[in-house]
Amino acid sequence: MNILGLSFYYHDAAACLIKDGKISSMAEEERFSRVKHDSNFPVLAIDFVLKQANLKPADLDYVVFYEKPFLKFERIIKNSLLTFPFSPKVFIESTKHLFLDKLWIRHLISTRLKISQDKIFFSKHHLSHAASAFFCSPFEKAAILTVDGVGEWATSSLASGEGNKITVLKEIFFPHSLGLLYSAFTAFLGFQVNEGEYKVMGMAPYGQPKYKEKVRQLVKIYSDGSFELQMKFFTFHRSLVKTYSAEFVKLFGRPRNPKSKFFTRKTGWPVYFGDKPADSEYEKLAKEQEYYADIAASIQAVTEEILLLLANHLYEVTKIDKLCLAGGVALNSVSNWKILKNTPFKEIYIQPAAGDGGGALGAALALNYLYLKNSERINLNHAYFGQEYSDAKIKEVLEERKIAYEYFDDEEKLLSIVADKIARGKVVGWFSGKFEWGPRALGSRSILADPRRAEMKDIVNTKIKFREPYRPFAPSVLSEKADEFFELPSPVEKLYPARFMLYVVPVKKNQQQAVPAITHVDGSARPQLVYKEESPRYWNLINHFYKKTQIPLLLNTSFNLKGEPIVNTPQNALNTFYKSGMDVLVLENFLIIR
Repeated sequence: MNILGLSFYYHDAAACLIKDGKISSMAEEERFSRVKHDSNFPVLAIDFVLKQANLKPADLDYVVFYEKPFLKFERIIKNSLLTFPFSPKVFIESTKHLFLDKLWIRHLISTRLKISQDKIFFSKHHLSHAASAFFCSPFEKAAILTVDGVGEWATSSLASGEGNKITVLKEIFFPHSLGLLYSAFTAFLGFQVNEGEYKVMGMAPYGQPKYKEKVRQLVKIYSDGSFELQMKFFTFHRSLVKTYSAEFVKLFGRPRNPKSKFFTRKTGWPVYFGDKPADSEYEKLAKEQEYYADIAASIQAVTEEILLLLANHLYEVTKIDKLCLAGGVALNSVSNWKILKNTPFKEIYIQPAAGDGGGALGAALALNYLYLKNSERINLNHAYFGQEYSDAKIKEVLEERKIAYEYFDDEEKLLSIVADKIARGKVVGWFSGKFEWGPRALGSRSILADPRRAEMKDIVNTKIKFREPYRPFAPSVLSEKADEFFELPSPVEKLYPARFMLYVVPVKKNQQQAVPAITHVDGSARPQLVYKEESPRYWNLINHFYKKTQIPLLLNTSFNLKGEPIVNTPQNALNTFYKSGMDVLVLENFLIIR
């Protein structure tokens, strides 16, 4: 039985193949097209997952799309009528794209894949999210909370799962959306919507939530976590280019200039910004950025408040102490940790592509379990489902480009050399095995550095990644040593989101000076717990570093430059390596030194 799950046209396009009840492979289109957050029909991702299984489109039994286009069309039409005459452009553009392509998904899939329309099914957006988490979890029974911008109508859903069933209990509908509330602040703070939300999360620890009461003026919050946005502050429902209104600006002041340099009086003036301004100008700029940091802290705090209310209410309704989270808001790893620490839920599961890309997985799983009634469960405990490259292919690329390299048939020797170079302050591009499912680099396509060196924050941010210098870096830590450095409950094996960098946790105070490069300004970090069984080569590399330094973790960030997708091919890796300030590149068993 071959099931192809698809998501496309709205956010991150992706394809997932379920073969005989197991995940065969899955990937987002951006990894192949090299277009960040590519939302187009995922022709390249489809080609990849079919080739991995030696299948042709004719071999597919079912294709399932992650949402219902006609329900989305209904929302857009009704919303346009309700906001008339303020939204003619939204109506014209939305209906144009809907009628030209987005409404006729069945016909499009049938035509592109040359398969019968009888094979094509649809799953509701939030049901796809729920299925992507619950059916991949280790739980036979769980509460399920999905929160994002918007699907067809729903923006949040509360559900329960048991066996091969999911029951939706409550939903919150557009325009009342926690994801769109957070996105409005993302835009106000100078970041790109659907791309910069994690930057707001990274900025928040530099501020204090001084403006929570102002944020609460934007949203009426009820005791069960349900909420209503006060729509006079927003324009996302009637504008193609703006998410917040003049009333929003009246309340919060001038939006942050996207080109402004972020620093605070606490951080001081970073040397890589150039010459420090005169004292009066410095004070003025610092206070301005501190205000925006306080805004970020305030929206993060209110988001956490709402999520905690929703989660606590869901527990009261279900009395189940295991929770599955999905939707774009489930990528807010700070909130995820707060839910674990401040609700009755004892265990949480989140699959690594919690956003719309994961809808492809969820749609396939929804059909597999809810429609076909299959019962054998999938336990997704790693993220390695993408493309990999043989030594022969890598050698061909290196020799074609006349790049000098050293080849190792002794893996232990290679890992020892790489660990030594990291310990000596070198920055390493690490390319190994199948690339990861989801937005996090988890040891297949990573940039690695020494967490003991405080200067690595600045070096990797400004010379390698070319990104905002305040952004934190995550550690990859040997799972059996994680509780020595981080405040984690036992047993760590049940901290499933930590496998995918989906918890932000406290770094133990007595260890913060030992690993300053991965310790954020508030004493936190977003660790990846690395297990030998699932990531043997990556675990072994970290273990070599541990033997040399007594530090069982590495600074790990995604192998890409600012504005680009994470690398897929050896060619992508080489291009990124030579455009950046990395010192060393490992392509499987090949070592390239600049």
